[in-house]
Amino acid sequence: MTPELILVAHGTRNPLGLATITEIASAVAGHVGTVRTAFVDVLGPNPREVLENTANSVVVVPAFLASGYHVNADLPARVAESGHTDVTITPALGPDPILAEIMRGRLAEAGWTPGDPVVMAAAGSSDPAARAELVHAAELLAELVGEVHLGFVATGAPGVADVVARVNDPRRRVFIASYLLAPGVFHTKLGHCGAHAVTEPLGAHPDLVALLAHRFTAPVGIR
Repeated sequence: MTPELILVAHGTRNPLGLATITEIASAVAGHVGTVRTAFVDVLGPNPREVLENTANSVVVVPAFLASGYHVNADLPARVAESGHTDVTITPALGPDPILAEIMRGRLAEAGWTPGDPVVMAAAGSSDPAARAELVHAAELLAELVGEVHLGFVATGAPGVADVVARVNDPRRRVFIASYLLAPGVFHTKLGHCGAHAVTEPLGAHPDLVALLAHRFTAPVGIR
């Protein structure tokens, strides 16, 4: 029997952010069939609620850029609470060279040129393993664009604004590469960090959609 597919995102009250998640899920569904959406925070339905109404086997793909608390603890807890016993949870999306390529494209759209320093802005995490993944993501981007510094917009130090201030130089333009999935409070904050320009979030980029679709069709479970 074909498994049911659930895309799990963080959740946001920002209309543009919610529309982006809806757009991503719809685009992924164009590749793999029906995709249901659940959220681990802010709004519902949460994964437990979706799974309680699901009898088939399930593949759950967390649309997160690193494996922090929501992926490692919150999501498995909601799955356990549902009582569903045939659920495969795939790893988080990042780090991945595909995401670095998308960021490079977003930088070009924002006017970045070789030689301009980049601050990769991530939400951040208190989980050491997740922070290591974010460091790796910044290294992947640096392989493509050169000088990259990592900053956090929500959890952990250094903050994005502090990193921008540190690398700022009147002779060079500093660009922020948004390592965020969708518009929302975190992305809005980046516009006030003193950089020359801020890229758009990763959003419903075709390559990100393809990455998600591959996770659904060739799942490697972590549970």
